[in-house]
Amino acid sequence: MSTHQHMSLVTATPPINVDQIFPEIEMSGDSSSSTSIVRATVVQACTIFYDTPATLDKAERLLAEAADNGSQLVVFPEAFIGGYPRGSSFELAIGARTAKGRDDFRKYLASAIDVPGPEVERLAEMARKYKVFLVMGVIEREGYTLYCTVLFFDSQGQFLGKHRKLMPTALERCIWGFGDGSTIPVFDTPIGKIGAAVCWENRMPSLRTAMYAKGIEIYCAPTADARETWLASMTHIALEGGCFVLSANQFCRRKDYPPPPEYTFSGSEESLTPDSVVCAGGSSIISPLGIVLAGPNYEGEALISADLDLGDIARAKFDFDVVGHYSRPEVFSLNIREHPRKAVSFTSKVTKDETA
Repeated sequence: MSTHQHMSLVTATPPINVDQIFPEIEMSGDSSSSTSIVRATVVQACTIFYDTPATLDKAERLLAEAADNGSQLVVFPEAFIGGYPRGSSFELAIGARTAKGRDDFRKYLASAIDVPGPEVERLAEMARKYKVFLVMGVIEREGYTLYCTVLFFDSQGQFLGKHRKLMPTALERCIWGFGDGSTIPVFDTPIGKIGAAVCWENRMPSLRTAMYAKGIEIYCAPTADARETWLASMTHIALEGGCFVLSANQFCRRKDYPPPPEYTFSGSEESLTPDSVVCAGGSSIISPLGIVLAGPNYEGEALISADLDLGDIARAKFDFDVVGHYSRPEVFSLNIREHPRKAVSFTSKVTKDETA
């Protein structure tokens, strides 16, 4: 299939000298220093659907190319590992399932990954090998429930943690489980405080506010929304949070998915050709001052890069600090429940010996 062929991707900004940029990062100081410059890349590329090992190979090729261009932080799209099941209905109807729909889910479940697991270990090794901070969208499997998840790795190959999408959209809710408050992390790293929200949960003001309160500086937004209106949402978040926003989406054609009848785009299959664009990308990078630094790109698979001047965070916060000098805590308050929500919990019986 054509999806297995490596495509030569376009870098949106010219390469830089790695030796020049790494010394500019203050590894132990204030990450918002005006002398700190970080080269960041958002990846706009398509999953190899139903083939997780091949998708991991593709991810490594893209990561290597970004690292060769001097990138220190690389962000991949929503569900890059495991795949975004665009157009699929899993043959669902209220009160009804079909044998094919159940088998579609079985195959999708098989493409997902365990966290932790061997695929996570490979991603960690990639981050270590290419010395980059890596933010990766995956489909996580826990038992027989799937989650749309973002994984975070540092440049030493350490798995930092994960964010599970809190609110799947529309039919996604029939395929993916719901995250909870225990996975809304913001990681304090040498290149800034990094976190992520996925696709339309970026529209949830309470979630954004929680991340702002944790001091997020590099706000990653893996998405599946390729509409031109998405850029307005990303620009608003950059201005509202006084943070850099890095939004990564896939660029996919119909031929990047299995052919019918194995995989069907519900309601539109008849009008599609193999070269029809089914997700146009639109990936972008935006500064805390609302300036579009790179993208949006609707042309094809690409590496979209920009240099982030972390001093712009302080410059933007001078105007507006949403959880600081521009907040009104005596009027508004927000309570975040961060403990895991489990369907079943076990309390072990305590013996006399244990209480002695």
